[in-house]
Amino acid sequence: MKPLFRLFPIFILTLVSKPSFCDEQQRPWLDSLHENITDSVNESALWFDEFFMIDQNSLSESALGEARIQLGWNPRSRDLNQFESRIKLRYKLPNLKNRVDLVVSDYDDEQPDNLLQNTNLDNKNQQNRFSLALQWKAKPDSGLSHRIGIGRRLQPFVKSRYRTILGFSEQSDLRLESSVYYYSSDGFGAELAASYGYVFTPSSLFRFNNRFFFRDRTNDWLWQHSWQNLVQIDEKNALICGLYIEGLSQPNYHLEEYLVSSRWRINALRDWLFFEMEPYVTWRKDEAFSASYGIGLRVEGYFGQI
Repeated sequence: MKPLFRLFPIFILTLVSKPSFCDEQQRPWLDSLHENITDSVNESALWFDEFFMIDQNSLSESALGEARIQLGWNPRSRDLNQFESRIKLRYKLPNLKNRVDLVVSDYDDEQPDNLLQNTNLDNKNQQNRFSLALQWKAKPDSGLSHRIGIGRRLQPFVKSRYRTILGFSEQSDLRLESSVYYYSSDGFGAELAASYGYVFTPSSLFRFNNRFFFRDRTNDWLWQHSWQNLVQIDEKNALICGLYIEGLSQPNYHLEEYLVSSRWRINALRDWLFFEMEPYVTWRKDEAFSASYGIGLRVEGYFGQI
């Protein structure tokens, strides 16, 4: 896959350098690509839904699916080969009363995108994160959800998660999240998160994020804190500037890495297609906290809709 990824920055530069970059009448091959992938996702959703059909003569609404595909290259001064790919598929299955979704991904899709994307902490745990799981809620608007499936090197697992939002005013809120899970080989784990947000203007938001991950197999906590300012420049452009720190609790509470970045995200060419450019500087303990400079380049597409 590396030769393909090496063409990725050239692909982005070719697109953005054209005068017709935002002209949706150009590049009809993008529409064909989107239609073909969407059809494939919906066909696989129908196949999965029929798998759970009890009465072959029963009629139900159509099964639908959605896919999120991201390709990226995150070169930095000490590592030019940081390539990433993310695929997440989610299916709405009428034969399971629409209370159960099937989720397929090649990464931990329940983690927010605004964590340190360039850190190498816990690398063993990040590799081979393919996951296939059934997710269900007692009610569609419930903050409590459950998952059962296979993941993390094909280990059977179960996971329960609860999310809620406390609104203090029209300008500020506190988002709380907790989860507990069990993997057959890694053992028990837990996650705690709190995120405070304050809206300065209709187009500017400050957010302070805190997350703690307990890992039974290493008997420690991995912690992450971040401070972000999100600015909506216009309907197509957004800018996220932030400071991110990450560390471990054993043998004592200590810092492993910190990072500053400025991420520009643009919706261009089609309403389902997004591009990102993120210059960053990172300091890591295993590199004696010497500055390493990099840039993240990503393209992301959304296909289908539930």
